[in-house]
Amino acid sequence: MNSTDPHHFDLAVVGSGILGLAHAYAAVKRGLRVAVFERTGTPLGASIRNFGMGLVTGQPPGIMLDLARESRELWLHLSTRANFSAREAGTLLFARTEAERDVLQEFMIVRARQYEYRASLLQGDKLNTLYNGRFSHHLAALHGTEDLQLYSREAMPALVAYLHSQGVHFRFNTLVHGVGDGHISSTAGEFRAERVIICSGHDYQTLFADKLQAMNLKQCRLQMLRVKTEDALPLTHAVLTGLSCTHYGAFSDLPTARAVHAEIDQTAPLLNKHGIHLLVSPTPYQELIIGDSHYYGTDSPPFNSEEIDQLMIGLAEHTLATRVQVLERWQGVYGSKGPGPFSALPIDDKTTAVLMHTGIGMSVGLGLGERVMKALLAGDALPSGNAVVAPVTALA
Repeated sequence: MNSTDPHHFDLAVVGSGILGLAHAYAAVKRGLRVAVFERTGTPLGASIRNFGMGLVTGQPPGIMLDLARESRELWLHLSTRANFSAREAGTLLFARTEAERDVLQEFMIVRARQYEYRASLLQGDKLNTLYNGRFSHHLAALHGTEDLQLYSREAMPALVAYLHSQGVHFRFNTLVHGVGDGHISSTAGEFRAERVIICSGHDYQTLFADKLQAMNLKQCRLQMLRVKTEDALPLTHAVLTGLSCTHYGAFSDLPTARAVHAEIDQTAPLLNKHGIHLLVSPTPYQELIIGDSHYYGTDSPPFNSEEIDQLMIGLAEHTLATRVQVLERWQGVYGSKGPGPFSALPIDDKTTAVLMHTGIGMSVGLGLGERVMKALLAGDALPSGNAVVAPVTALA
């Protein structure tokens, strides 16, 4: 291969979200010549619209927990080289009710011990002195110390700039409309590559629609807000509530989580209707990103519901014990409802599609890109997201 041929690469990556950049990084650090194709002028999909949380504590035991831990180390490594913020204060998951506290206690007694989650349960004086007593109206808080905060709006462009400095070729404003056996057809012309990785996010139509249609994949649309607090709140931790015990796999299959499900159905059915569980992520600028809701469908309707925003604002104000002022509203969107949390699919001898089916690409994407590239170069089996850890059946 001519190493200077501008139309021939060792690896071509379609998509510049976190999965695409993860594969580009894993390849370029192994000495491969890499090109990344992106239809827009900058990353604008799920990876730029999210909370920027590198969540380890919420991942279920098994491959997702392993990928989150691997990704954490890669984020910390890259943050020092690409000069973006990766804050290590962790998360605080607040229990507002006895049912929510029961889940956190069971998690600490059973799951945290068995799988070595780095977390502690704050109660009594430890809770009441947190942020000068601001959170004393809650019953307990789970402090996940492995979790990172990444300000996506800055981290993603910084990662692009760093990879460019390492020799990755970026083709922005370029739509790839055909891929097969190492040939890439795009609006910028024809290209060739020894391997092609498709990281097309929630776009299931442009490439390989016939193969993806059989998977019955969906899009998930979220409502999100950026706010500032009415009084000074120098928050350094990301914040969740016990509502997340019904959402994240580290908690949702614990027997005590059933009572939280029932409690939400009885006291706040609209939260279940709209798939709301509170996430609050501080930015480096004393602002907060809050959300989110979940709407699943084949498309993402553009119309936001004020009812949903007000529910989330109310949850945030109660949890943080302060009023907030909305600065910005937007929709997140990601691919969802696949056969597992992710898919790594061989399309032909030179083409692989790698898709996330959950909203945790920032948490696990770097680790997944590393594993996929390692498998492809070694001729090994691609990683699978279908490995299941036996559920907990009783509180020990």
